[in-house]
Amino acid sequence: MKTSLVNGEVDYQLKLNDELINMNQLIGKSITLDYQHQINCIACGKKTSKSFSQGFCYNCFQTAPETEECVLKPEMCRAHLGEARDMAFAQSHCLIPHYVYLAVASGIKVGITRETQIPTRWIDQGAWKAVIVAKVPNRHIAGVVEVFLKDYFADKTNWRSMLKNEQARAIDIHAEKEKAIGLLPAELKQYVVNEEPVWELSYPVQTFPLKPQSLTFDKEASISGILKGIKGQYLLLDQDRVLNIRKHNGYLVKLTAE
Repeated sequence: MKTSLVNGEVDYQLKLNDELINMNQLIGKSITLDYQHQINCIACGKKTSKSFSQGFCYNCFQTAPETEECVLKPEMCRAHLGEARDMAFAQSHCLIPHYVYLAVASGIKVGITRETQIPTRWIDQGAWKAVIVAKVPNRHIAGVVEVFLKDYFADKTNWRSMLKNEQARAIDIHAEKEKAIGLLPAELKQYVVNEEPVWELSYPVQTFPLKPQSLTFDKEASISGILKGIKGQYLLLDQDRVLNIRKHNGYLVKLTAE
């Protein structure tokens, strides 16, 4: 789903083929998503019987720059040394400024993102508060900073707690940022930014699930129910059911609503 921030609340647009559907307008309504038993690779477009890494065929999973090792392990990025699957892609995705941030979704976590992905990255993680700690010139250095801080901060979000809206309100994100800065060695402190504001985000949700139950088109060809809200990349349906849209990138789906 494509996202944007409108007056502090996240606006969601679901792309089906070439159409963008405003999902916020469907909250509170009954919707049906019918899987058409077809998956197309989001890189090459070819039909595939199985999706790898959220939307790729196996060949692209092995060769596409979007699935290179540094996507999950940015400290392993070698684009700054002139080494990458696709240097043109690396120029626009790795060799540009990156931010190291702290975000609060289910708890405090550290992460990195390209400057072009703010606040999209935080929205996708379901964070309701975030602050930038450092700005670095490339993905590799961002990964080095993140790896150092992972000794003191988590780097994963508990998706169930995030969807239940278990917000860790006791966390002082300003104090946590100061803690992170204090932990950095001298050679990394040069990238610290001090004047960045704290971002706060809210999500279009009527009711949060108490015990989220994950749905997938791999098991159910038709998923229907009342759309109770959207958070992260999840549709929140009635009866505590949730559907991860990003997990189903490339799936051909038909949407109908009352």
